[in-house]
Amino acid sequence: MTKQKVGVLVMSYGTPESMDQIEAYYTHIRRGKPPEPEQLQDLIDRYEAIVGGFFPLRKNTDRQVEEIEKTLNHQDSSYEFVCYQGLKHAHPYIENGVTKMVEDGITKAVGVVLAPHYSIMSVGSYIKRAQEKANELGLEIHFVKNYHLHSKLIDALSERVDNALQKFDGVNKNEVRVLFTAHSLPEKILEMKDPYPSQLLETSKAIAEKSDITNWQFAWQSAGQTAMPWLGPDILEVLKNIKEEENVQNVLVCPIGFVSDHLEILYDIDIECLQVARELGMHLERTKSLNTDHRYMETVAEVVIANLDKD
Repeated sequence: MTKQKVGVLVMSYGTPESMDQIEAYYTHIRRGKPPEPEQLQDLIDRYEAIVGGFFPLRKNTDRQVEEIEKTLNHQDSSYEFVCYQGLKHAHPYIENGVTKMVEDGITKAVGVVLAPHYSIMSVGSYIKRAQEKANELGLEIHFVKNYHLHSKLIDALSERVDNALQKFDGVNKNEVRVLFTAHSLPEKILEMKDPYPSQLLETSKAIAEKSDITNWQFAWQSAGQTAMPWLGPDILEVLKNIKEEENVQNVLVCPIGFVSDHLEILYDIDIECLQVARELGMHLERTKSLNTDHRYMETVAEVVIANLDKD
């Protein structure tokens, strides 16, 4: 008996694949408005700073999608799962992924974003685009909205905190300030009663409890350069404040809002934050990214399967 194929639209932000794609990518983020020359150069410089323009997010995302497909087919043998990528700001776009599923004869699908926390401005916008295209093409598709408290996700992140704390030789773990971080969003989400900030705090608390740490706080990072205010305080500001006001010497950054190594990790934390910490005389480390950790792959697979037959 032939198994029914289920399409899994794995969505993420996207990144250029090469240096010459940066301007088109940035223009798409800016809704078709080309960046100013200095803005474009700043982004190019950031990519150049990461091992001479290495583009880790695209490769990491490709590997994650491959591993999610393998994990799904291992966990549930009643269907044949086929994963498709849908990127927000690069090819293949979300709409391309939905179209490809229909072209391949998929009639049943689930969409999931490589981001555990829901915001109408992030995960919600991915879902909206995918649903609109699916409606247009007559495809039945269900969506995973969040999975920020999945036990395997918390286990994987807690283990990373525990391992990274070992890098502070001779320091009691509760003398290390753990900063949980995620990508900032415009402040207007607060007026919308958006669940994003509260879900991030829930994840932070779950990890802290699992790792038995009490010395932690939350900080935002990687805010956009726009006229509207973004959620804060920013991690760079937090580093300065905790050093000046509390004389914190040791800091561990755990970027719970990101699931793979990319610009916001390899530049914003590993270069920018580290430089500020050094200037302040602080010892700063960060937890390893999830990337293709089997527990994260299992988390995504399990929430996809759980959403298969929802009405």
